[in-house]
Amino acid sequence: MQFMTVPELHSTLQSPTPNTLVLDVRTPGEFSEGRIPGARNIPVDVVMKHHEELRPFQTVYIYCRAGARAQMACQMLEIQGLKNLVCVDEGGFPDWQDAGYPVER
Repeated sequence: MQFMTVPELHSTLQSPTPNTLVLDVRTPGEFSEGRIPGARNIPVDVVMKHHEELRPFQTVYIYCRAGARAQMACQMLEIQGLKNLVCVDEGGFPDWQDAGYPVER
Protein backbone atom coordinates (compact mmCIF):
# COMPACT_ATOMS: atom_id res chain seq x y z
CA MET A 1 0.00 0.00 0.00
CA GLN A 2 1.17 3.48 -0.80
CA PHE A 3 0.25 6.63 1.10
CA MET A 4 -0.67 10.09 -0.13
CA THR A 5 -1.79 13.40 1.34
CA VAL A 6 -4.82 15.39 0.17
CA PRO A 7 -2.65 17.96 -1.71
CA GLU A 8 -0.76 15.12 -3.39
CA LEU A 9 -4.04 13.52 -4.47
CA HIS A 10 -5.27 16.82 -5.87
CA SER A 11 -2.05 17.27 -7.79
CA THR A 12 -2.20 13.70 -9.13
CA LEU A 13 -5.79 14.13 -10.29
CA GLN A 14 -4.83 17.22 -12.32
CA SER A 15 -3.23 14.85 -14.84
CA PRO A 16 -5.35 11.72 -14.49
CA THR A 17 -4.07 8.47 -15.86
CA PRO A 18 -6.38 5.97 -17.50
CA ASN A 19 -7.89 3.12 -15.54
CA THR A 20 -7.78 4.77 -12.12
CA LEU A 21 -10.51 5.10 -9.50
CA VAL A 22 -11.05 7.52 -6.64
CA LEU A 23 -12.86 5.54 -3.94
CA ASP A 24 -14.73 7.21 -1.07
CA VAL A 25 -15.24 4.79 1.83
CA ARG A 26 -17.44 7.10 3.92
CA THR A 27 -21.12 6.41 4.57
CA PRO A 28 -23.67 7.12 1.82
CA GLY A 29 -24.93 10.08 3.87
CA GLU A 30 -21.47 11.63 4.06
CA PHE A 31 -20.94 10.95 0.36
CA SER A 32 -24.20 12.69 -0.59
CA GLU A 33 -23.15 15.83 1.29
CA GLY A 34 -20.13 16.26 -0.98
CA ARG A 35 -17.33 14.30 -2.60
CA ILE A 36 -14.23 14.53 -4.73
CA PRO A 37 -15.39 14.87 -8.36
CA GLY A 38 -15.74 11.48 -10.04
CA ALA A 39 -15.39 9.51 -6.80
CA ARG A 40 -17.27 6.26 -6.33
CA ASN A 41 -18.76 5.40 -2.95
CA ILE A 42 -18.27 2.00 -1.37
CA PRO A 43 -18.54 2.31 2.43
CA VAL A 44 -15.74 0.69 4.43
CA ASP A 45 -18.15 -1.77 6.03
CA VAL A 46 -18.97 -3.36 2.65
CA VAL A 47 -15.75 -2.75 0.71
CA MET A 48 -14.67 -6.39 1.05
CA LYS A 49 -17.73 -7.49 -0.94
CA HIS A 50 -16.51 -5.35 -3.85
CA HIS A 51 -12.82 -6.30 -4.01
CA GLU A 52 -13.16 -8.07 -7.37
CA GLU A 53 -14.64 -4.90 -8.92
CA LEU A 54 -11.53 -2.98 -7.84
CA ARG A 55 -8.97 -5.49 -9.10
CA PRO A 56 -8.95 -4.32 -12.78
CA PHE A 57 -8.05 -0.72 -11.93
CA GLN A 58 -4.41 0.25 -12.35
CA THR A 59 -4.63 2.50 -9.27
CA VAL A 60 -7.33 2.98 -6.62
CA TYR A 61 -7.05 6.15 -4.51
CA ILE A 62 -8.97 5.58 -1.27
CA TYR A 63 -10.12 8.41 1.01
CA CYS A 64 -12.57 9.04 3.86
CA ARG A 65 -13.13 11.88 6.32
CA ALA A 66 -9.90 11.77 8.30
CA GLY A 67 -7.86 8.79 7.09
CA ALA A 68 -8.69 5.96 9.50
CA ARG A 69 -11.39 4.31 7.38
CA ALA A 70 -9.24 4.67 4.26
CA GLN A 71 -6.40 2.84 6.01
CA MET A 72 -8.80 0.15 7.21
CA ALA A 73 -10.21 -0.32 3.69
CA CYS A 74 -6.71 -0.56 2.22
CA GLN A 75 -5.67 -3.15 4.77
CA MET A 76 -8.79 -5.25 4.13
CA LEU A 77 -8.33 -5.06 0.36
CA GLU A 78 -4.65 -5.95 0.62
CA ILE A 79 -5.66 -9.14 2.42
CA GLN A 80 -7.62 -9.96 -0.75
CA GLY A 81 -4.44 -9.53 -2.78
CA LEU A 82 -4.97 -6.04 -4.21
CA LYS A 83 -1.70 -4.21 -4.75
CA ASN A 84 -2.96 -1.17 -6.66
CA LEU A 85 -4.04 0.85 -3.59
CA VAL A 86 -3.10 4.36 -2.53
CA CYS A 87 -4.37 5.45 0.88
CA VAL A 88 -5.07 9.13 1.47
CA ASP A 89 -4.14 8.86 5.13
CA GLU A 90 -3.32 12.41 6.13
CA GLY A 91 -6.58 14.28 6.12
CA GLY A 92 -9.62 13.50 4.07
CA PHE A 93 -12.63 15.11 2.51
CA PRO A 94 -12.85 18.06 4.96
CA ASP A 95 -9.23 18.93 4.15
CA TRP A 96 -10.07 18.68 0.44
CA GLN A 97 -12.96 21.12 0.93
CA ASP A 98 -10.98 23.48 3.17
CA ALA A 99 -8.26 23.70 0.51
CA GLY A 100 -10.86 24.99 -1.95
CA TYR A 101 -10.53 22.01 -4.31
CA PRO A 102 -13.57 21.16 -6.50
CA VAL A 103 -16.46 19.32 -4.85
CA GLU A 104 -19.40 17.41 -6.35
CA ARG A 105 -22.76 17.29 -4.63
